[in-house]
Amino acid sequence: MVHQYKNNGYAIVLDVNSGAIHVVDDVTYDIIDICRRTDGEERLKGDGALKTAILEALSDKYGREEVEEALAEVQTLIAEGELFTEDAYENYITDFKERPVVVKALCLHIAHDCNLACRYCFAEEGEYHGRRALMSFEVGKKALDFLIAESGKRRNLEVDFFGGEPLMNWQVVKDLVAYGREQEKITDKKFRFTLTTNGVLLNDEVMEFCNREMANVVLSIDGRKEVHDRMRPFRGGAGSYENIVPKFLKFAESRAQEKYYVRGTFTHENTDFSRDVLHLADLGFKQISVEPVVADPKEPYAIRKEDLPELFAEYDRLAAEMARRRQAGGPDGDFHFFHFMIDLEGGPCVAKRLSGCGSGTEYLAVTPWGDFYPCHQFVGNEKFLLGNVDEGVKNTRIRDEFKCCNVYAKEKCRDCFAKFYCSGGCAANAYHFTGDIKGAYDIGCELQKKRVECAIMLKAAELDPVAAGQKGIGE
Repeated sequence: MVHQYKNNGYAIVLDVNSGAIHVVDDVTYDIIDICRRTDGEERLKGDGALKTAILEALSDKYGREEVEEALAEVQTLIAEGELFTEDAYENYITDFKERPVVVKALCLHIAHDCNLACRYCFAEEGEYHGRRALMSFEVGKKALDFLIAESGKRRNLEVDFFGGEPLMNWQVVKDLVAYGREQEKITDKKFRFTLTTNGVLLNDEVMEFCNREMANVVLSIDGRKEVHDRMRPFRGGAGSYENIVPKFLKFAESRAQEKYYVRGTFTHENTDFSRDVLHLADLGFKQISVEPVVADPKEPYAIRKEDLPELFAEYDRLAAEMARRRQAGGPDGDFHFFHFMIDLEGGPCVAKRLSGCGSGTEYLAVTPWGDFYPCHQFVGNEKFLLGNVDEGVKNTRIRDEFKCCNVYAKEKCRDCFAKFYCSGGCAANAYHFTGDIKGAYDIGCELQKKRVECAIMLKAAELDPVAAGQKGIGE
């Protein structure tokens, strides 16, 4: 499978199955396009009619000698396994489905309560379709014990303190971290703790503790003041922007601008979201993630299909501006946008490329009273209740369903060029929009594909800054 596109002056060819990416000239791009549309890569290996047809189709436009030279290059790429390669992963999935379940990460819902009233909150201001509650130390301790017991030979374990707002239960967070550190000494396990916060209760003591104990911290902010305050107000209606920005900036600097993200959400009401990303960058944040809202289509802020062309253009604008800033040098270009970060040489292991985040199997969410769900977005839906901290995972049918959820089990993923980058997308989003975790959230898929294209373009600009300048990126 081959995917071709042009972005900000680059002609890019992605060989999906090998992961090889080629930045090519126009004649090579057109030759590959003819091969792709006619399934002609096999015939191109010989001296058959396809080569003659390509020469006839393109020689007037480019000149016969240039076409012949490009044809030879395409043939070399095919012979070297970097173009039109076969899928080597589909057979692997059979063994992958039979793998033993090892739990490696928990999302601890330390507080089903919140001090903000975010309009788009899927957790209903922290309630998760249920009751307000704070996790006790005893429940959290049992969750960590479960993780240790079910992690098999895996040494590195991950625990995210989530909400609601976890700082509303701060003492239990600290106590559970201390318990985890004690267990490290006697179990040969290593905990990686993370925290997600809206920042309202952030103070120097919290920052100091997090800088010592938290491997990563997610700071929730949507961008420009008017955007943030509209979507993330206090319960009385007042905006929270002015309250959190100085603390977030101080926190980011205290972590040397590493191991954190400012994480925002854009909606139908700010489809010009690239301005929010750049606003955060201009404030001084270096690690930025601004993601599309996932909401009931009836909500006024939900992203609609008709928004897609504008959102595609926004991703292009953002990628072009990032490339321009990087070429110019200086601190303005020294920031990362999470969805444009892509590893073209290593990347995730094969299992992760095929199955994604591991929700429902390797990764579980834990409610304040100790129930297990596949992830935070399923919490409160009793159909997906897996078990609890006292009995372990009892609903093995649901677990096995998630175990078999992969890019080859999803019909719309099989022929998608982005499948090994998004790993089939979010199971929760698929379920909420199609009723099936093996379905696809179409709007999310389209945005993901655009992000992959922009990410690859940025890599091309990074590796060839001279050509990027000649192409006028950002102009």
